[in-house]
Amino acid sequence: MLRLTILASGSSGNAALLEAGSRRWLVDAGLSSRRLEERLRAAGVEPSSLSGVFLTHEHADHARGLRVFLQRHSLPLYCNELTWLALGWQAKIDWRRMETAVRLDLGGMEIESFPVPHDAADPVGFLFHHPAGTIGVLTDLGYATRLVWEKMSRCRALLLEANHDPGLLQADSRRPWSVKQRILSRHGHLSNQSAAEIATELARHGLQEIILGHLSADCNRPELVEETVRSRLEEARLPSLSVHVWTEGAPVPPLCWG
Repeated sequence: MLRLTILASGSSGNAALLEAGSRRWLVDAGLSSRRLEERLRAAGVEPSSLSGVFLTHEHADHARGLRVFLQRHSLPLYCNELTWLALGWQAKIDWRRMETAVRLDLGGMEIESFPVPHDAADPVGFLFHHPAGTIGVLTDLGYATRLVWEKMSRCRALLLEANHDPGLLQADSRRPWSVKQRILSRHGHLSNQSAAEIATELARHGLQEIILGHLSADCNRPELVEETVRSRLEEARLPSLSVHVWTEGAPVPPLCWG
């Protein structure tokens, strides 16, 4: 059985739990170690039972509690070398070098990383290949490159960011223009409209379920995300795709396959 539980997804922190049979893996650790432990236990998982942690990139909302969490539970960290160096840690950590685009055999499942356009050292998305299907984890990217399209087309289920509504972002008086430019750039974050286009195209290639996450707390609304994506799917006559929107106040229940 394959099971995906989103523990956190948003500007304040990101973490996902992937379970395949008796093995469990964490993807990102953007909450404090204590909050990660609380959410894992709420999902019925003891932190020390994890097989390891995979890291997409070094930004705080994906790695905030990572160092303490790894040390407390003696877990290995899997990421590429540039991401590891960008963390800048002096503490002793069991780092396992994971070259981008190389598959790792996890015992009954394989993980594959691929590069994505984002303003980090060497950011990646992940594909988890399992007999029950392929799950993708794709947050923090400015746009979908040809390689990203190719990788995502294999997914049965996908966690995808729908970070902002462009109108709300432009109207936000608290963000300086330079920050808005970064978010809107090709190395920033996906808008609701971009996420809708990706969801629609992937539905044509067999995507069955999508979780939309990494919503900006200030420049997005769950109802806007759902309306934008569902409207685009209906226009394309692809209403059968199961659409979930993850927010802190309304988390998505675990998804299971096999």
